[in-house]
Amino acid sequence: MLKSSKMKNNVKLITIAISLLFLSYIGIQLFVPSNKGGKQIEIEIPEGATYKQAIDILAKNNLIRDKNLFMIAGRIARLDRKIRAGYYVFWGNMSPFEVLKKLKSGKIIEYEVTIVEGDSLLEISKKLAYNKIMPSDTFNSLIKDKGLLNSLNIEAPSLEGYLFPQTYKFAKGAKPVAVLKLMVNKMRDEFNSELKSRAKELGWSENQVLTLASIIEREAKIDEERPLISAVYHNRIKKGMPLQADPTAIYGVKSNKYKITKKDLRKKTDYNTYVIKGLPPGPIASPGIKSIIAALYPAKVPYLYFVAKNDGTHYFSKTLIEHNAAIKRLKTQRLKVQNSKLKGSDTLALSEG
Repeated sequence: MLKSSKMKNNVKLITIAISLLFLSYIGIQLFVPSNKGGKQIEIEIPEGATYKQAIDILAKNNLIRDKNLFMIAGRIARLDRKIRAGYYVFWGNMSPFEVLKKLKSGKIIEYEVTIVEGDSLLEISKKLAYNKIMPSDTFNSLIKDKGLLNSLNIEAPSLEGYLFPQTYKFAKGAKPVAVLKLMVNKMRDEFNSELKSRAKELGWSENQVLTLASIIEREAKIDEERPLISAVYHNRIKKGMPLQADPTAIYGVKSNKYKITKKDLRKKTDYNTYVIKGLPPGPIASPGIKSIIAALYPAKVPYLYFVAKNDGTHYFSKTLIEHNAAIKRLKTQRLKVQNSKLKGSDTLALSEG
């Protein structure tokens, strides 16, 4: 009897000891760092990699010890069903449990880039390169690639105007084609079925709408004037008049940050609407949704001309006589402002003297 009771106690003690050893082992394997250094470790989980393949990568980088235990932990956390591909940053002193949590969060290295309304491919190329998303030479080779354009059903000379302006987050190592496709898809999400129906009603193609919208984007400074500027161009198209949109004169010739000269307006290019009839072959910049809507819904006004004031707004006119009168008024106002500035500087000089 005593022997039997003693044996039972011994079995219990052994069981407890084994359990404690097992729990200690799990604790060490999950909560004690595998790599004792504090060095930053960057690893890539490739697209399409299984959880087992990810574990192998972690083990090779000395971030975990027991692969089988990590596999079980991943199943409990349901991480084995889906793991986000990309580049992860770990520290050598992170425990395997912390590594597991980071994988579960899917927090990969991402680069942020903001494309603003009116950006051309030139500006977009610089931004993508600066933010380490895509080298300029790769970008420049893809934007006119016929295979890519055809795959995206784009009937235009390039991707100009098709890369929607907004703030994007791209994963490190993202494929250049995938980056561009995402931006085009975002444009088509915004250019929704309702707007497509409106374009069909007008008898306009996607490319024509985006082309006019890009011109509006480059001309308009305030939202209220977008439908008015659109109306001017719609009215001119109906009358068979050249659009004479200043921004088209320098597209592909020089940056839109430079001042447009009379010499620019006379240059013969495929985009210069002072020398060609109708719309250019494609957009000249990335239009925002407000300009796309304005291109599709012009104001019901008879204007055929507009000229910029000094405050970001424009004078709109129905006839050339009215337009010339508006230009004359503006020149007179500018002369008055210049004269008043000169008088002010003379007075200041005399007072200082």
